[in-house]
Amino acid sequence: MRSVSSSERIAKNTLALYARMLVNLVVSLYTSRVVLATLGTEDYGIYGVVGGVVGLFAFLNASQSGATSRFLTFEIGRGEKGRLPETFVSARIVHIAIALAVVILTETIGVWFLNHKLVIPEGRMEAARWVLQFSVAIAFLNVIQTPYTSAIIAHEKMGIYAYVEMLGVFLKLVIVYLLMVCRFDKLILYAALLLAVSLIIFLVYRIYCRRCFSETRASFVWRKDILRPLLSFSGFNLFGNMGSFANLQGTNFVVNMFFGVVYNAAAGVASTVSGAVEAFASNVLTAFRPQITKEYAREDYRSFESYIDFAIKAVLAVYCIAAVPAFIEMDKVMEIWLVEVPPCSVAFCRLLLINIFFTTVRYIITVGIHATAKVKAISLVSGLLLMANPFIIWMMFAKGLRVEYAYSSIIAINIILCCVDALLLKRYVPQIRIRRLSVSVALVTLVGSAAMLAGWLVASRFDPGIWRILLTVCVVALCIIAGVWALCLNGTQRQLAAGFLTRFFRKNER
Repeated sequence: MRSVSSSERIAKNTLALYARMLVNLVVSLYTSRVVLATLGTEDYGIYGVVGGVVGLFAFLNASQSGATSRFLTFEIGRGEKGRLPETFVSARIVHIAIALAVVILTETIGVWFLNHKLVIPEGRMEAARWVLQFSVAIAFLNVIQTPYTSAIIAHEKMGIYAYVEMLGVFLKLVIVYLLMVCRFDKLILYAALLLAVSLIIFLVYRIYCRRCFSETRASFVWRKDILRPLLSFSGFNLFGNMGSFANLQGTNFVVNMFFGVVYNAAAGVASTVSGAVEAFASNVLTAFRPQITKEYAREDYRSFESYIDFAIKAVLAVYCIAAVPAFIEMDKVMEIWLVEVPPCSVAFCRLLLINIFFTTVRYIITVGIHATAKVKAISLVSGLLLMANPFIIWMMFAKGLRVEYAYSSIIAINIILCCVDALLLKRYVPQIRIRRLSVSVALVTLVGSAAMLAGWLVASRFDPGIWRILLTVCVVALCIIAGVWALCLNGTQRQLAAGFLTRFFRKNER
């Protein structure tokens, strides 16, 4: 890898993101529990499925978000500071156009789909329409906010990113309080308050970026030579993201059509739990992403490979620390967490945890592919497979299969995509050794499996309860940390990790 300072920066950024994630995890689990209890299973399911109508079109933003982050980071890595303002302005123009497109599509196709296709309980259609409108406004703000968050990540200012996101988390606590004390329609009020939070977060990001990053204050400029590759990247990336969102929301819609909003509530609970676990891994990957892109921009392919390899070990290890105890103790976690557990929530959560492992491997490889800006093949293949999944699920349900099979299909597709993505990365960067990366994945999987066995043995010897959960977490974490240190990290990686931890604890002692 290029330098110790780069690895220290990754570690510091990871710690900042973890501070944000841990607060977010605790507050999200609490708020989702209260929101579910306050809204009730039906209204909670309505919000999940109606908000998904907007999410179905949010792939427009996701595609451009990846392009913005990649091109800003690439220019910083290449040292072309003069092109940064023009790149940012070009990205902002595109995001405004995307935001308008999301509004138009949702107000036409989305409204039609809500009125004619979704199964909404009698008497709640008017509330569902209000939820849709508030969700459109939230989507608009999220789209035009993206260039600013991309600039923060490109400059590796993860501490600021963490602070602002924690502000959003605490504002959601205010939402919970207002839901409990106000007598207005709870579902409509919940959507309106989420819009208020999104507006505050957008303003904070915009003010900070304009004060700290000169490129975000640049005047309007139309640069075809910048817009063309930006749009080409995002155009192909759009298809892949369209597949991801169609897969996620399409599955939700199919479940709604066959089983109703109660099972959408179960899917919403499962998404909350799996999303919290996924955040453990995604925070590490977010910290690695800028360095991977910058090493490719410098044409240092050995460092490029080393960062990807280190990311695989770190990201999957952290994921296993969170996912393995959750998988083992899911029944008791649900019982403690929720007042009323929707049917199939435990099964949905466990299947999604398995799926996240493979999507995490995919995301790490995709960061390497995105650094090359050659996203045509990966987007076409992943988009087609993921868009086909809701139709596969439809056929399964039509033949009478249980609702759990929806997630089994998603897992199978992601395993296939992991293999395809690895082959594409090798094709674009021949210097990459896929065998090295595959061995890293296999070793972490082995360590995680051994930790799960140890966790099961511990859990089987004690009565269910909070103390058993804590003991299981400790045993699993120790097994994974020891296993990854002994089997997965090489000498250089151990030195970097040990050096950072030593300096970190000395700093805290002072």
